[in-house]
Amino acid sequence: MADEKRLSARRKHTLKSCMLVVANNLLDAEATAKAEEREKFLADKCPPLELPYSKDELLELCKSLHEKIDVSEEERYTIEYKLNMVVNEVRDLNIKIVDLRGKFKRPRLKKVRMSADAMLKALLGSKHTVNMDLRSNLKQVKKEVKEEDKQLRDVGDWRKNIEDKSDRKKMFDS
Repeated sequence: MADEKRLSARRKHTLKSCMLVVANNLLDAEATAKAEEREKFLADKCPPLELPYSKDELLELCKSLHEKIDVSEEERYTIEYKLNMVVNEVRDLNIKIVDLRGKFKRPRLKKVRMSADAMLKALLGSKHTVNMDLRSNLKQVKKEVKEEDKQLRDVGDWRKNIEDKSDRKKMFDS
């Protein structure tokens, strides 16, 4: 690689400009060829119109023009039909390709921390304001106090309870 000569900046610039000139000439030649081809096609399909002066000749001209219009419309319709067939076939083939590739792998979703209010607001839109206070929707239940629970609460101090039990122990001892 070290033995190979590198192109100087001036030489690179001249080569690049020469390539651009050649490409520009080729594009001009292609554009003139297209224009000539278009003129030739139009001359074949649409001859210059010469209007006759008599009424019969005008009617014949109108009839021939209508026939040419019908032929061109038929061609347009058949080309359109073929185009639609090809488009449908391409669509079906694309569907088959997707089916052959296999099922679409679902991407892993990121965990998002969101309150219930924010989630409902995102789902329903900003117009709806939903308050998600779950405690307000709960039923209020009144707690019934049983008599046994009252007695246990009335016992009060644990020392008093122990003293009562010590009396029982004396009864068994004696």
